[in-house]
Amino acid sequence: MSGRPRDPRGDARRDARPDARRDPRGGRTKATARAASSRRSAGRPGTPVPVQGRELRLARARPRLRLIAFGLTLVVLAFTVRLLQVQAVDASAFADKAAVNRYITVPLAAERGTISARDGTALATTVDAYDVTADPYLFSRKQTGISDAPERAAALLAPVLHQDEQELTRKLAKKDTRYVLLARQQSPRTWERVKKLKSKVAAAASEPAGTSPGKGHDADVLAGIYREKHPKRIYPNQELASSVLGFVNSEGKGGAGIEARLNKELAGRDGKITYAQSGGRQVPTAGERERPARAGAGVQLTLDRDIQWAAQQAIGEQITKSRADSGYVIVQDTRTGELLAMANAPAFDPNDISRADPAALGNAAVQDAYEPGSTSKVMSMAAVLEEGRATPRTEVTVPNRLKRADRAFADDVDHDTWHLTLNGVLAKSSNIGTILATEQLGDTQNEANKVLHRYLRAFGIGRPTGLGLPGATDGLLAKPGDWSASQQYTIPFGQGLSLNAVQAASIYSTIANGGVRTTPSLVRGTTGSDGRYTPAAKPGERRVVSEKTARTLARMLESVVADMEGTGTTAKIPGYRVAGKTGTANRVDPRTGRYDGYTSSFAGFAPADKPRVTVYCAVQNPKKGSYFGSDVCGPVYKKVMKFALKSLQIPPTGAKSDPLPVKADSKGSKGSKDSGKNTSH
Repeated sequence: MSGRPRDPRGDARRDARPDARRDPRGGRTKATARAASSRRSAGRPGTPVPVQGRELRLARARPRLRLIAFGLTLVVLAFTVRLLQVQAVDASAFADKAAVNRYITVPLAAERGTISARDGTALATTVDAYDVTADPYLFSRKQTGISDAPERAAALLAPVLHQDEQELTRKLAKKDTRYVLLARQQSPRTWERVKKLKSKVAAAASEPAGTSPGKGHDADVLAGIYREKHPKRIYPNQELASSVLGFVNSEGKGGAGIEARLNKELAGRDGKITYAQSGGRQVPTAGERERPARAGAGVQLTLDRDIQWAAQQAIGEQITKSRADSGYVIVQDTRTGELLAMANAPAFDPNDISRADPAALGNAAVQDAYEPGSTSKVMSMAAVLEEGRATPRTEVTVPNRLKRADRAFADDVDHDTWHLTLNGVLAKSSNIGTILATEQLGDTQNEANKVLHRYLRAFGIGRPTGLGLPGATDGLLAKPGDWSASQQYTIPFGQGLSLNAVQAASIYSTIANGGVRTTPSLVRGTTGSDGRYTPAAKPGERRVVSEKTARTLARMLESVVADMEGTGTTAKIPGYRVAGKTGTANRVDPRTGRYDGYTSSFAGFAPADKPRVTVYCAVQNPKKGSYFGSDVCGPVYKKVMKFALKSLQIPPTGAKSDPLPVKADSKGSKGSKDSGKNTSH
């Protein structure tokens, strides 16, 4: 026992605890023993620690680590199972969901080049417009939650786009495509209406249920509507030069005329843009890839807008007056070959070809092949003069009838025997006189035919015009060995061969240009997308007859207009010396292939002594009034020529004419003083 005195208070406290019972073997309580043991083993792992009268044991580290590893294994296993589900089991389902958020490629239409007149005035240009498109996938039940989204969207869009509602529904309900075109080339104003409609529907769809009773739009059925910039082709002058310009079809390609001929140059190169979209909207932060569009080249034509207008007005009025099927006027610069006007009637408005007569959509001035009649006689005279077989004063005796081959040929009027000069044969437009003159081109008829054929080809008959316009005809000219018995006598006065209006005008421009044929041209140059102007290549030239022969023919053509015996007196222009020739031909109906009606024409140039402008007019099948070329086309020629001379500021030369004799008994017309062979029969 210790000698320290005992504290009675401590004994009292111990006695007061419920478990304060002494151990009969040692005098200490069990609690005291446990406390002592606890103090000895404190800090050793696994040793129980008493807490508030309870015994606790600290967990070992290894079991905890095993538990964590097991948990991680379960997580990895879950991810693996999910990956297999996404990649293999439900791959198609997840691909459909991901399709809503994907990159799409949208074309960027290139701006089509402008077509302008020679002074730069726009004849065809381009304005802003938009194609309204849609993504049919965004109208599916999966995306909208409703089964009639295409029907609802179509009902909303049809009145705005002026499209058939059922057709819109069919497009919006298409499967296996992410792109459909709903309406082409809509104006900016129309697209603004579509945008407002989209916003209204989207706002209604986003409202909580029950807040807007009666609206009926429980889904944003216009979320999949987009726009694409697609500039629209317009023609500011409507029908002016429409047959030359042509039109652009619904696919944005040239459908006729210059628009088709130079489609590649005018169209440029389309671009494209690729961007991410989600739920029908572009994701601005996802970036984009763009290949810019390259604008088309501008094309400057040789046409003079004012002269084109005058020509179109004149031929249009005459077609109406004569109740004719069609007609054309060509105006050409005699020195350069440039076409200043190419007018067709009837015309059409290329802004709305749906209302046009399909027969008028082409360019009849180069597409119609017809027999020219007496305007062709100038080529026969050129051959006779150039070959030295006659002169303008050579006497020609013209009977009322001339038997050749299997028929008797006649002139347009019955007459007593005429005693004319070669100049008079042309002035009075005698068929018989022309046959007699061209028979002198060879010692035999076959030889004469070959010579005449060579000159006709040199003037451009049966050859391309050089314009390259769609559907242009080369005309028809058989080889001389294939000429029938009658053709060898009708071809000299313009029946049995065919040409187009540009070829006919070119014949007279060749004479006006001193015997040199310049290939007709319609394009002056082009302006690239870089702004650089490139002039057109210089047109080809070839000499057809000598300058002397050309001057002689010009004087002979003056007699047609100036002499009272001539057939072209209706084309006289006060103050100017005018050269011209009438034509009245039997017309082949293109539908039946038989002769039916007439082709009336007039061709010439002015001033006759210093030519600057050629005008050619032809009218097909006039049914009211006269059908003679002098009456039908003479006034048209005069009206257009007067306007062209004034517009181009071409003054009269002031030189007095030296008229050639028409009748053989005129002074200086008898005998063979001019070294020409007498063609009198």
